[in-house]
Amino acid sequence: MQTELSKKLGIEHAIFGFTPFPAVAAAISRAGGFGVLGAVRYTAPDDLARDLDWMEEHVDGAPYGLDVVMPAKKVEGPGHQKLTEADVEAMIPEGHRQFVRDTLAKHGVPELAEGEASGWRITGWMEQVARGQLDVAFDYPIKLLANALGSPPADVIRRAHDRNVLVAALAGSARHARKHADAGIDIVVAQGYEAGGHTGEIASMVLTPEVVDAVSPLPVLAAGGIGSGEQAAAALALGAQGVWLGSLWLTTTEADLHSRALTAKLLAAGSGDTVRSRALTGKPARQLRTEWTDAWDDPSGPGMLPMPLQGLLVAEAVSRIQKYEVDPLLGTPVGQIVGRMTSERPVQAVFDDLTRGFERAVDRINRIAGRSGQS
Repeated sequence: MQTELSKKLGIEHAIFGFTPFPAVAAAISRAGGFGVLGAVRYTAPDDLARDLDWMEEHVDGAPYGLDVVMPAKKVEGPGHQKLTEADVEAMIPEGHRQFVRDTLAKHGVPELAEGEASGWRITGWMEQVARGQLDVAFDYPIKLLANALGSPPADVIRRAHDRNVLVAALAGSARHARKHADAGIDIVVAQGYEAGGHTGEIASMVLTPEVVDAVSPLPVLAAGGIGSGEQAAAALALGAQGVWLGSLWLTTTEADLHSRALTAKLLAAGSGDTVRSRALTGKPARQLRTEWTDAWDDPSGPGMLPMPLQGLLVAEAVSRIQKYEVDPLLGTPVGQIVGRMTSERPVQAVFDDLTRGFERAVDRINRIAGRSGQS
């Protein structure tokens, strides 16, 4: 599964795997793909440095990258002053806080123990936190920096290029993709409506060729609803130079969801069991549909706050739901491909299926085109 981009990065297969788990990212790189570690959960620089040290020891010299979240619009105070996390938290209306308390009480969700800090903070959506992550990451030999919310600021792109690090940005439309190209991005990830996490409204089959045409000759990675080698072959047929997969790795044996109940929900879910909701971060993100998302999406509720306020508002609640595995509320960002995620398998086994499926698809097209045996 070689393309011009995969050759440039020195990887065997043009499969880019985004994951919050270092063990999964390292296994993707060892398998011949390109592991991309999500940085949003690292609020302490030392924690990110620790896991990047671990990555260095376990990728066997293979390349890897980092994904950060730097919103295009940031929350600022009067006179464009930078705000602390406490400043931002103070902007959250009391009515929204009460709605969280009422929803948790309705489902009997226990409080955290006295003095126990929330285990899930989404302060990584704040630009100053992401910049701290980059200060750490640029001390490591990462080969790719991806931003999940558009083009990073110009100075970040320059810093990456000064270190020979390629920069990628996710796009949900051809218009967004052209903005990325104008900003100096090296790779555009065309993320379709089917994808897990933050995503737009255009499906992958439509979006991928539109973005390829919009930014040519920049390389494009296809994302959203891809979980088989046949789908990867289709993406390349549409002009992409690789695929960007995220959801598929959540049920690998290397993943560390810290919840058997959540893993069970993922394995049982069908492709229609997700919803695109702003309940988690304030921006539309595809995730498992739960009574938590239903409560927030109900028109009778208070409505969602903008990023990063919503993420800060629900952080402790999400921690409590996850810790106590409150099944009706328990969810996670995941794409429509969840319907194919029916068993726990090692990353290498997933890769083997992807490459075999790719070969089958290429052979099938060759037969249709009268070129049997030329895969």
